[in-house]
Amino acid sequence: MHLGILTGGGDVPGLNPAIKTVVNEADRRGWRVTGFRRGWAGPLNYNPADPEGSQTFIMPLSVTDVHAIDRSGGTILHTSRTQPSKMRAKDLPEFLRTAGRAPDDIVDCTDHVLSVFEALDIDVLIAIGGDDTLSYAARIHGAGMPTICIPKTMDNDVFGTEYCIGYSTCVTRSVELIDRLRTPVGSHERFLVVELFGRNCGQTALMAGYLAGADRTLIAEVPFDLDRVTGFLTEDRRANPSNYAVVVVSEGAQVSGGDILESGDPDAYGHRKLGGIGQAVGEHLKQATGVGVMVQSLAYLLRAGAPDAVDQLVPRNYATMAVRCIEEGRTGLMMAVQDGHYTTAPADISTQGDRRVDVANMYDPEGYLPRIAALEGMPMFGR
Repeated sequence: MHLGILTGGGDVPGLNPAIKTVVNEADRRGWRVTGFRRGWAGPLNYNPADPEGSQTFIMPLSVTDVHAIDRSGGTILHTSRTQPSKMRAKDLPEFLRTAGRAPDDIVDCTDHVLSVFEALDIDVLIAIGGDDTLSYAARIHGAGMPTICIPKTMDNDVFGTEYCIGYSTCVTRSVELIDRLRTPVGSHERFLVVELFGRNCGQTALMAGYLAGADRTLIAEVPFDLDRVTGFLTEDRRANPSNYAVVVVSEGAQVSGGDILESGDPDAYGHRKLGGIGQAVGEHLKQATGVGVMVQSLAYLLRAGAPDAVDQLVPRNYATMAVRCIEEGRTGLMMAVQDGHYTTAPADISTQGDRRVDVANMYDPEGYLPRIAALEGMPMFGR
């Protein structure tokens, strides 16, 4: 058996433990593993007619190669936000370009990707990523390439699973950094605005705000009124013996009647770069109250460094499940946690819905606060 593996989208702590476990489990069975570098850009840029010139896009993986990779964050396979089915002609590798195409023509390179797996004799591909990466994995499975999916995203927003690789480390690190930031904001008696990941799902901000004891938390699912938030935070600051207040903001949160703040060109999946809502909240606070404001976007600090214990455990278990499914002849699946149990779901389940904060059970939209209305029978990582 010859397995392929790739990691796509944003990097998160926990990817390397998953890669290591796949390789170790495969080795125990006498199987080979080839990594594709830079996510879907690996097979896209591999030229079967020039295997020697394409070696930079693949990485044969042995037990020795992965021996110590689980001690660090990121991914040894590197990553990208490449979408082979929607490539602009000007971004194609030279050997796939044809005359007559305008630079912005959209080209579907799926047939080429499939031909690469065939040329390399890949029996099953394991794709690790968020809903964008996994939706394309489900597509090529439908086109005849046996595929297994493993969900990862710091937002914990892949539909069909209660846990995605990277989420625990993101929340843990968020709480640690918010607690550290209390030192300067308290010393200067200011407001602290902390912006966290969360394009459409506010779960990261919600849990970080809840566990760090932030005064207010603004999530992507609930538009907020700036004046109301200012009033709440003013009272929160006054009630604090150290005379400061903290608000945590999802990067996808938006002011009532306003738009999500984005910048730059869309990526391969149509997403523009989020960011700036924290700054907007901070500027309004300062203008409305005259009090100093510290604004901190934690951003890539949450992706940096080694995984915590949960993001060592879950990736290893997902990877072990993946290899066992392959051994049993089962593909076209996504590894998942449902109702607190490890299980599998159809590979395309991430395309069948949206995973969002259960506002009715987990959030007070009037007070802009986490609110746990019920716990019994709820999944550990929320819904």
